[in-house]
Amino acid sequence: MCKLRRNVFAAQAMFTKVLHNVWFARSSPYMDKPLQQTDEGSDGTPLLFGRVLDGRGGGRSISWDEVQNWQPTSPDEVMWVHLCRTCPGVQQWLEQGLGISEPTAELLVSDQTRPRAFREGGSLVATLRGINFNPGAEPEDMVSMQLWCDGQRLVTLRRHPLQTPREIVALIDRGEGPGDAGATITLLAEFMIARMNQSIVDMNEHIDLIEDMDIETDHDQILAKITTIRRNCLSLKRHMAPQHEALERISRDAPEWFEEHDRREIAESIARLRRFLDDIDISKESAVVLQDELRARSLASNEHATYMLTIVAGIFLPLGFLTGLLGINVGGLPGLDDPRAFWLVVALCGGIMATQLFLFWKWKWL
Repeated sequence: MCKLRRNVFAAQAMFTKVLHNVWFARSSPYMDKPLQQTDEGSDGTPLLFGRVLDGRGGGRSISWDEVQNWQPTSPDEVMWVHLCRTCPGVQQWLEQGLGISEPTAELLVSDQTRPRAFREGGSLVATLRGINFNPGAEPEDMVSMQLWCDGQRLVTLRRHPLQTPREIVALIDRGEGPGDAGATITLLAEFMIARMNQSIVDMNEHIDLIEDMDIETDHDQILAKITTIRRNCLSLKRHMAPQHEALERISRDAPEWFEEHDRREIAESIARLRRFLDDIDISKESAVVLQDELRARSLASNEHATYMLTIVAGIFLPLGFLTGLLGINVGGLPGLDDPRAFWLVVALCGGIMATQLFLFWKWKWL
């Protein structure tokens, strides 16, 4: 039953993954490029990229100098800048350039990356996490992205490279992107969640492979794999559960510029994340069942070996007593001068052993 439920969740995750990959294979020129080449600034400024959304799915590029004094030329325009939060001067620009309070600015550039979201006046502040697909990193390590938005200006910040913002920029450059700040935030959350299913599907595939392995011959290898899967499940659950709460806060407490359709889209992302969390629980339970089965078989094997040794000891106990008694070095032992005595002792021992085996079989000890 656990495997059936896990396969149902895995099928849902795989379907989401297929739709995600098909969409971006068509729309994003960054999909086939190394991540480090697509999310790094090159002009010495904190700006990784900037776009001014036109409200119709498109947008134009904006430089760091233009960002300093940007003002919307129409009600539909929204400025989105993606920054490297470790660059010098970022916190100062957040406080002086955008008028963000000092505690909030410190939060946006800090290493406190637990997912959270809250409303500050007419602004939305959030920290979200995504799967770490950087080369050499473990996916369950996760990478974080902080964001701040007042409806007309959207600022996203990261420390380690993220592919999700670049994918959305590719859509904007093609004229197929979000039209406003709320839709952009919704799309960021949706794509970050969609990328999480890859690790979940991989874990389910590993569990299926483990179930097909021979427990007797691959005991140590299976135990190591199960331990890794359980550790990954715990790590993903620890990081993804707070994100569920953060998205619910966005859906419930976002300012008025976060429109009703954006809240519905966030609700869909919350439901998808909840399914992923359920799938992680199923994977963890399946790993526990496999581990318990492995331990039970190992214990049964040890008990069987101990039992067989006990049977052997029980068989040879009277034989050992008899041969020990006849081997004492004192006078008066029978058969010392009879050439048939040895074979008589052998026959006696064989009879005793046959009698014991018959009794053990009758008592169902064998």
